[in-house]
Amino acid sequence: MAVFMNEQIRASEVVLTGLKGEKLGIVSREEALGIARSQGADLVCTSLMSSPPPCSLMAKGKAKAAAQKEAASARKASPGQAAGKSGSKEKVKELRFTAHIEEHDYETKLRQADKHLRSGKPVQLVVQASSAKEAAAAKSVLERLVTDLKEAGVKETGLQTGGKGSKVKLNPR
Repeated sequence: MAVFMNEQIRASEVVLTGLKGEKLGIVSREEALGIARSQGADLVCTSLMSSPPPCSLMAKGKAKAAAQKEAASARKASPGQAAGKSGSKEKVKELRFTAHIEEHDYETKLRQADKHLRSGKPVQLVVQASSAKEAAAAKSVLERLVTDLKEAGVKETGLQTGGKGSKVKLNPR
């Protein structure tokens, strides 16, 4: 949220609130700036959505510090969007299978997926097919995995099948 202060405010009139929260009514911008200067305060406008915009008097420097604090907390709340980092967002463990997997390999990967789900981490299961003809086999391997893991995890997404493979995301129970 952008905070406009003092000369940055361009509206000719503002709805003014005093230092102690008292309503001072609609006054001209120049009069509001004069009151702010005489009280050693900043004139702060937080919303431009109404006309005239609501402005309040704040102790010098408080508005800028509050705006910086709010911006910092907004960055912490939505990592990844602001700076392009994953931050604290939980990683999803991806386990890859082939459409014609050997039984021993299947059991090993099944144990891995079960271990991750029981420790509270989500798992993405991906079954790749070498050709579009093997897509049905890939889907059946995925369906078998989901049924074998139903005690540890629940599907977040349905089975997603593409040209050469299938995938599903499981969340821990």
